[in-house]
Amino acid sequence: ACYLLFLALFVGMSDMFGGYDRYIYGEAFDSIADTTTEHGSYSANNVFDYFPSEPGYTLLNIFISFFTANRYIFILAITFLIYTLLFVSLKKYADNYAFAVILFMGLWFYFSFTYLRQVLGATIVWLSIDYIAQRRFWKFLLVVLIAMSVHKSAIIFFPVYFIPMRKFPPRMIIRLMLLVLLVGISPIPNALFSAYGDVSSVEMQKDYSATGGFRIAYALEAFFFIYFIINRYRYVKTDRQSIVMLNMALLFCATLLFFVRSENGGRLSWYYMIGVIVTISQLATTGVNKRQVSLFMIALCLFLNVRIYNSWQGF
Repeated sequence: ACYLLFLALFVGMSDMFGGYDRYIYGEAFDSIADTTTEHGSYSANNVFDYFPSEPGYTLLNIFISFFTANRYIFILAITFLIYTLLFVSLKKYADNYAFAVILFMGLWFYFSFTYLRQVLGATIVWLSIDYIAQRRFWKFLLVVLIAMSVHKSAIIFFPVYFIPMRKFPPRMIIRLMLLVLLVGISPIPNALFSAYGDVSSVEMQKDYSATGGFRIAYALEAFFFIYFIINRYRYVKTDRQSIVMLNMALLFCATLLFFVRSENGGRLSWYYMIGVIVTISQLATTGVNKRQVSLFMIALCLFLNVRIYNSWQGF
């Protein structure tokens, strides 16, 4: 909790890093806060037009605007909300949540600087994981709809509920992943993006275009995690919660392969990130050679952390 509190302060009080989205969110909040301060009409001032498909995020802006009109305090508040939800999930689902935080630092930390809405949507949707394991569909659906009201890409999490709760044979997993990769290099993903349309004034359809070159980083990341999971498959627990996390980890890999030609399509895999973090942290700290495997994963996370930091220096 103390460590994540420090990270929340560090991210929430920092300047822009990795893109321009935070500035746009700040400008949108300024307009909403001005309307609140002046006791104006939100509909007359068209504040819901900033994120027309995600009214939940606009309502969150309005709620915060009753307490502050300062965009920097707003960013800090959103960041605290994200890291609070992240803490809840790591504490609840990860056996070794200290190791899970290390994985978070390597895989997802820097994206919490920039992609506030999508990261918030992911951490919200993770609150529904218990309902998947308990087969409580309506409660699951309610959480997903709330997440979609923050960022509509959360719809990609919906199919998780319908995946059979079982450990699939490794051969089946490999065949399915190869099939997904073949589909990923076809025109099908771009057709889906065209149907997806504009998501907001910040993220446009072109951001998710799947007409680019082959993203070798996506393929390498996906196949590495697939290999790691299958190599230590015997250590995967068989309780319902662990199976859900395993399936989410595999969906993370499948999403990367499906959008292997997209510049930013890999961001849709974030909704399954908790599955990777929980499953890998459990497998890396269990069974034979766990010390060597853990040290290797820590070194890999350090490499990924430094790689993203260096690649984002121009933003």
